[in-house]
Amino acid sequence: EEREGRGPRSERIIWPVPKLLDSGYTVLPYRQGELIPRDWGAEIKNIVFDGQFNTAVSYMPWIGQVASDGQGWQMIAETSWDGGYSLTHPAGGPTEEIYFYWLRSLGRWSDKQVCRLYFEASGDDYNRQAKRYRRYVKENGHFVSLKEKADRNPTVKKLIGASVVHMGIKSHVEEDSSFYDPEHPEKNEALKTFAEREDEIKELIDLGADKFYLHLDGWAEPGYDNQHPDILPIGKDAGGPEGLRSLFNTVQSSGNLIGLHDQYRDYYFKAQSFSRDEAVTLEDGSNPEHARWHGGRQTYLCSILAPDYLKRNFAEIFKENRRPDCSYLDVFTCNEPDECFHPDHRATRKDCLLAREACFAWLNSQGIVPSSEEAADWAMREIVFAHYGPHDLMVARPGAPRLGIPVPLFNLVYHDAMMLPWPMEKADDQHEDYMLYALLNAGMPYLIREGAYPGVDGVFDDEASHTEALKEKIERARVVQKLQGKLAYCELKEHRFLDESGKKQEAVYSDGTVVKID
Repeated sequence: EEREGRGPRSERIIWPVPKLLDSGYTVLPYRQGELIPRDWGAEIKNIVFDGQFNTAVSYMPWIGQVASDGQGWQMIAETSWDGGYSLTHPAGGPTEEIYFYWLRSLGRWSDKQVCRLYFEASGDDYNRQAKRYRRYVKENGHFVSLKEKADRNPTVKKLIGASVVHMGIKSHVEEDSSFYDPEHPEKNEALKTFAEREDEIKELIDLGADKFYLHLDGWAEPGYDNQHPDILPIGKDAGGPEGLRSLFNTVQSSGNLIGLHDQYRDYYFKAQSFSRDEAVTLEDGSNPEHARWHGGRQTYLCSILAPDYLKRNFAEIFKENRRPDCSYLDVFTCNEPDECFHPDHRATRKDCLLAREACFAWLNSQGIVPSSEEAADWAMREIVFAHYGPHDLMVARPGAPRLGIPVPLFNLVYHDAMMLPWPMEKADDQHEDYMLYALLNAGMPYLIREGAYPGVDGVFDDEASHTEALKEKIERARVVQKLQGKLAYCELKEHRFLDESGKKQEAVYSDGTVVKID
């Protein structure tokens, strides 16, 4: 970038650029994990989030390569908050480039950036690289096991062995939202009352659903993804405080758990407490803006202020004699960390992640189990579970080329530190049953998964809800629940492919359990 009178300024530093191996595959912690063979058929470029660490495309801040003779290298970003990676792979290969890059922090190159490199002469593979990183985070005090989290917050123990029921209450689309449909205005409003959802929960229980966690979207006015961080009042049309209290009672009195969707990054102009003085401020003094989601025009709340809004809102929730078992803080573990130049609340990207982590820590201190959108290495000291931690194939549109060969890199590092729900659909276009991935990873099964937005987060069809479908889902979920309850505290020791097609796989756990799928 040319600055008038002062010459060029570097926007990013590319370092290091490793020598690419002439065979084998790239190891990429993209979501749950992918292997990119050197001759992979799909083109890969312009990775979303620009490949930034600490986002959905980089659950862990490392990359590697392994050659066919077992040589390998691995790079770990020790100062990951200001960095990312870039990967370019043409269709059919070979991979052209992969490297780390680093960004300025608050307009300056003020801190050193540290990268740790490992080289292996033989015997390297993706399992070994994942275990090397596991040792690294344990040696640095970053790893906190699920057992430790459960000892600190006993509610965690109640979640182990549960399925996930994801439901919404109210949807309202503002006219300036990209989802607004002017041709069919009736589609811009939707409502399921608390009483209707309560009846559905009772039906699940009557059909034999024995342990589940209800994740509730859109429970406040004026609906899902509207007017955050002002999550109150409770949806009036949906039944108000009494309706929500009754739903809470039905879920919790039956021994199940409930959690509420919440949000402390998207900052809507229609929020009653909105003030530009509290928004993320860019270097030129402006605020980022868009109108993508239902609530319309928005910017971002400075992360430094998020813990205060979280405590303010929960104080009001507690006054209504409702105490959720869990809380879902949307996008924190999916979207990139923000930096803010506002003089009253300047924040580096590292400050942003620490503030997000402080929100999770406060929830744990209240006995409420924290979750967010996806898995994230930076949050592992506090976070317990997430919306999901999928492979790319599970969120890509049906028929889209696969990013790579899915492998459970994140779970090889963190299986015994975090619980991840898995989709359970049968993907007809791929002739695969996602239940098998849930079993392989000993994860939490989705019993019901309603999408807040059509075609987003891997939900492309409405969930069937008739009784026979529910019975089958409950039986399938029960199989996965039993395994997850048995292995939640166990390390995933190794993952293996058992045939050339890659369809037959096995996972080996620290208690001796071996899970084989085809």
